[in-house]
Amino acid sequence: MLNSAVTMGQLQQKLDLIANNMANAGTNGYKTRGAEFSSLLYQQINNQQHADEEIGRLTPNGIRIGSGARLGATNLNMTEGAILTTGRDLDVALLEKNQFFQVLVTENGVQQTQYTRDGSFSLQPVNNGESLMLVTKAGYPVQGENGPILLDPSTEEVSITSDGIVQGKTNGVIFEAGQLQVVQAIRPRLLEAKGDNLLGLPENVNVNVGDILQVVANNTTRLKTGALEASNVDIAKEMTEMIMVQRAYQFNGRSISMGDQMSGLINQLR
Repeated sequence: MLNSAVTMGQLQQKLDLIANNMANAGTNGYKTRGAEFSSLLYQQINNQQHADEEIGRLTPNGIRIGSGARLGATNLNMTEGAILTTGRDLDVALLEKNQFFQVLVTENGVQQTQYTRDGSFSLQPVNNGESLMLVTKAGYPVQGENGPILLDPSTEEVSITSDGIVQGKTNGVIFEAGQLQVVQAIRPRLLEAKGDNLLGLPENVNVNVGDILQVVANNTTRLKTGALEASNVDIAKEMTEMIMVQRAYQFNGRSISMGDQMSGLINQLR
């Protein structure tokens, strides 16, 4: 009963993970998250009062009980999603695996860099309308080579080239407003979900950023303009896995019910 109760709690977490994947099937650049289970350590319980009197015993003294299973790790599936053409000038899709746009996020007054593959950008007025800033769908500043990318409000047209250069056009003159700074994830499994379709470095873990992420040289950045990367969620696979997890949950629940019935029968013995 204890094993089943522990395992049911962990299975619920996997169900939540699957539900999150399915809910983000239409989220641009979303990466599927998978769960890996591991068995908890067995415990040796010495309940033999006169073990020395047991002659010919072939099994170890006492009994061994497990503690169920736990969610060992949550892994990101970094497989690229399909490229969808939108025709919008500020939509860009990364064409290389494990590459991300950098986003500046401010939480509780602290700024930190996070990462996304969602290239649906827009312009947002800042500094009382004195400038336009390139931001994500959620309003976070997109990081360029020299920080956030700013443009003059008089800019008539804005577009992004296939090598990540943000261009503006004023009075028929084209100028460069900045360069998108793309990073390559060397160890993408260490990244964790931060919300708003963003990934970040794990907290309270002593790691060197350079060992996980490296800035991609500007002349090697490959983008597809006027397009977005779709989610890599496989709905059929997620539905199949959800059914399997639900059956496992029901099985463990039935184990608890049967254990309770057996305990009731034992209590009725005279």
